[in-house]
Amino acid sequence: MPSPYRAIFAAPGTKRFSAAGFLGRMPLSMMGIGVVTMVSQITGRYGLAGALSATLAISAAVLGPQVSRLVDRHGQRRILRPVTLVALAAVAGLLICAQQRLPDWTLFVFAAGAGCVPSVGSMIRARWAEIYRGSPQQLHTAYSWESIVDEVCFIFGPIISIGLSTAWFPEAGPLLAAGFLLAGVAWLTAQRATEPVPHPREQHTDGSALRSPGLQVLVGTFVATGAIFGAVDVVTVAFAEGQGHKAAASLVLAVYALGSCLAGAVFGLLRLKGRASTRWLVGVCAMAVSMIPLQLAGSLPFLAVALFVAGLAVAPTMVTTMALVEQHVPRTKLTEGMTWTSTGLAVGVALGSSAAGWVVDASGAKAGYAVPTVAGALAAAVAFLGYRRLAKPVPTGRRGEDDRHLRTADDERVA
Repeated sequence: MPSPYRAIFAAPGTKRFSAAGFLGRMPLSMMGIGVVTMVSQITGRYGLAGALSATLAISAAVLGPQVSRLVDRHGQRRILRPVTLVALAAVAGLLICAQQRLPDWTLFVFAAGAGCVPSVGSMIRARWAEIYRGSPQQLHTAYSWESIVDEVCFIFGPIISIGLSTAWFPEAGPLLAAGFLLAGVAWLTAQRATEPVPHPREQHTDGSALRSPGLQVLVGTFVATGAIFGAVDVVTVAFAEGQGHKAAASLVLAVYALGSCLAGAVFGLLRLKGRASTRWLVGVCAMAVSMIPLQLAGSLPFLAVALFVAGLAVAPTMVTTMALVEQHVPRTKLTEGMTWTSTGLAVGVALGSSAAGWVVDASGAKAGYAVPTVAGALAAAVAFLGYRRLAKPVPTGRRGEDDRHLRTADDERVA
């Protein structure tokens, strides 16, 4: 491990909570694609599969920030354990209904209930922020590390989920994802020493973190960005099936995540200067442009190369986003603020996967890649329109902030 990464793990407990976060985040990459694979295996209906994946994402978008707001007020252990049990019960209901071929509406009911899965990534980043508040370079490295962990999840998660559902039984992928969630949350909430101190209700008098104009821009852009991810997942599964190698979709999606993982690893080693908001804008535009070559995909090897290149822009953009959240959201609402960005992604995944499913059913898999291309163009447009809101950070109550720092923070702080 390069020395900057080794240095951040010198703080007690960091290795344990990051490892627990890895387990808890595996469902992020396994559940949606697992449901798509399961339903398409059982029914052959990609439209229904995409709609169920969209329902999961929308439910998470609605419930996730509320869960994180409660975490900011009451602590991770007190909130995460009961909501995780509710989510697991809903997932169990979804799998039983699918296996028993019950009416479609029962699948949607349980998919909606599964949306209270906590944003484990936000919980882990909040712990890093608590430890390295006031140390921008170390926090940049920590966020880069967590981005690497995210991408490792997306490298192996789809392979495991799609592989199990196609080679063993259709419900196997989502079932294992639920097991990862249970293990990760149980391990994380057992670690009390690194848990951020909750902030009581009286410190939350100014409403939701989403009132921040800067956060609104980030979330709005991430809706379109999430549509890229959701559409790419669904269309790639269908494209691989059309090529006669459905199980290979997991490998192709893993290559997409691998490109992001490698870029994130390098990004965390850099000592960056200049405006984080400018780097973020460039990253969003690069993600948009990288969708164009997918229109030319005629084989799985070509698609894998195109997605690898596209992945190079993902992790650096995500890392920079977390830095911008810190600059625009009060410390007492940090977990909620980070979850709102995940919510934007979740809404986008819902829209993208649903739209892609219907396009695939109507016009075929190759035509489906028009969906992420359009989503990328929308992301770039929103980012350009909202850039001025991100140009200057606002007072957030971070340790060591003063007026001079606030005037120059966007130039001096790293992403």
